[in-house]
Amino acid sequence: MGVQGLTGFVEERGSFFTELRVRDTKLVIDGSSLYHRLYFASTDDFRRGGDYGPFAAAVGEFFGSLRACRVAPFVVLDGGRDADDRKLPTLKGRAAERLRAAHGLSRGEGGCLVPLLTREAFVQALGRLGVPFVQCFAEADREIAGLANRWGCPVLSLDSDFCVFDLAAGYCPLSHFQWRSVCPGEGEEGSYVPARCFSVEKFCRHFSHLNKSLLPLFAVMNGNDYIDLAALEVFFSKVHLAGGCAVGKGGKHARLQGLLRWLSQFAEPTEAVDSLLKYLKKHQRQEIRELLCASVEDYTPSDVNLEDFFQNGKYECEAARKADLSWWVLDALAKGKLAPFISDALMLRSTFLHVQVENMQRPSAHSTALPIRQVIYGLLLKVSQNTEAASPSKQTSELPVVCEFDRLQKTLKKTFVQAASLPTDFCDDHFTLDKLIEVPMSRRQTLLLETLGVKLSILESIPSHLQLPVAVTCYWIRCSEPKINSHQLKALLLTMVSGELHRITNDPDPTVVHAEDDTIAYNEFLKWKEKKLRIKDFDLDAAHSFCQWQCCLQMGFYLNQLLCTPLSEPDLTRLYSGTLVHRLYQELKSTPSVENLFSSSPKMTRLYQVLLNTVAS
Repeated sequence: MGVQGLTGFVEERGSFFTELRVRDTKLVIDGSSLYHRLYFASTDDFRRGGDYGPFAAAVGEFFGSLRACRVAPFVVLDGGRDADDRKLPTLKGRAAERLRAAHGLSRGEGGCLVPLLTREAFVQALGRLGVPFVQCFAEADREIAGLANRWGCPVLSLDSDFCVFDLAAGYCPLSHFQWRSVCPGEGEEGSYVPARCFSVEKFCRHFSHLNKSLLPLFAVMNGNDYIDLAALEVFFSKVHLAGGCAVGKGGKHARLQGLLRWLSQFAEPTEAVDSLLKYLKKHQRQEIRELLCASVEDYTPSDVNLEDFFQNGKYECEAARKADLSWWVLDALAKGKLAPFISDALMLRSTFLHVQVENMQRPSAHSTALPIRQVIYGLLLKVSQNTEAASPSKQTSELPVVCEFDRLQKTLKKTFVQAASLPTDFCDDHFTLDKLIEVPMSRRQTLLLETLGVKLSILESIPSHLQLPVAVTCYWIRCSEPKINSHQLKALLLTMVSGELHRITNDPDPTVVHAEDDTIAYNEFLKWKEKKLRIKDFDLDAAHSFCQWQCCLQMGFYLNQLLCTPLSEPDLTRLYSGTLVHRLYQELKSTPSVENLFSSSPKMTRLYQVLLNTVAS
């Protein structure tokens, strides 16, 4: 994320930071940076599809450290892609990088990959902890900068774009935020988190007292997430520094440093742009000028009033007004009750499907969940069909189409997918997305269950918070290709039961009395987990099946949210543990008695049998 090469350069020098004791302050947090950082810190297994429990625990510990230092956190998450989709080439590049990482992990090589449901697990954890958060309509950087400046507090992130923004109280990189090492304060001052803050002043001083108003132009010329100007290569090949070497030549970070030194001779950005354009062909100059000026605006803090959202729950921004979306959709997006996937499908008719550690020789794990996505697209784009009917160039009689970016073997490929046609009450002439929340709950629930191929009657014996995952599991059994085997199914259901056992034995409510046999069963389970596991081969085919299940769960989760949760939303942290499900699968193959892991708890034994009988039916 951010300005190419800048984080590496700043970290290497180390002299552009000031020491900071973070306490008694508000703190605006870049949610995307934080959940990536915390996930990577919470596990060392990136092959088995995610351990959401330890991740949620790390999220809890992080905010616990802030609370101990009287720091008030406000988390700001990215939303969907911008309406102009300028970042598409960068997003495609990142998707290709993820694909390479996933392929390497599938072959036993090193690497890191955030699992499929990490963002959803993070949003749930924030809700449980009562941490205030907002999901922006699009990219969050400008809104983060605007809120931090309004409050005069620091920004916590791992995005080098924040070295470029003019921030009143500075930017604290997460890599220097020692939240696991809270220090006791002296006297009445209280505990603090030791941190370091990037100093724009020290940075500009290093480059001949560069005017900090030139930093946005530097970011754009050097290359960032939004712009990579091939036309500027002519400039880099021609311009020379006082020392006689070309800007683009030399060792590591030479181009970046050369560009900053070149910029330091100018008093303000317009003067630098005028000088730059002299190196380009005349017919290119006006277009490049306009592109540079527009791109520099990306580093102006936003005037969106996030303070109003955190105080009154009201999110308003120009892009959302132009999009002319239903009030309830905008509200649900801002509160994280709808995912960015939904706004991308709605606004751009284009979505990215994130790759997992799966068998690259087989079709993408996401292909299993295609029928669920088609229903989502059908609900979202019905309104577009009606309003665009007047334009002969748009689809009218045909169903709308969405462009999906997914993998085909080891390459990123785009596929056009037709939206599903829906039952009458979701597609007659009077139905629009605005009216979706007016459709009776029973009808919304029926659409969800029909999409998953399940009748409500078979879910009646299942605890309400497990009904959606069980319905998804029934769908997975029916639609997975190749078909799953009984060991995979049992391993998944036993993992769900272990989550339930953890929930009831770790309930913080003092009025809840824990049955002794549940506690015994949980302690026995912990002992079994702690036994040294014999090193087994990684079963890529089983991994592929579990990836398919997570894809189905993700889309079932999104459809349930879009239909305003006709089924209870499951707690993802207790639903799936990749390490555990793979271990249970391996052990069930050699030791079928592992199926009786929870036999000392009659309640858990009954739950397992009910789950097994339901999906078998």
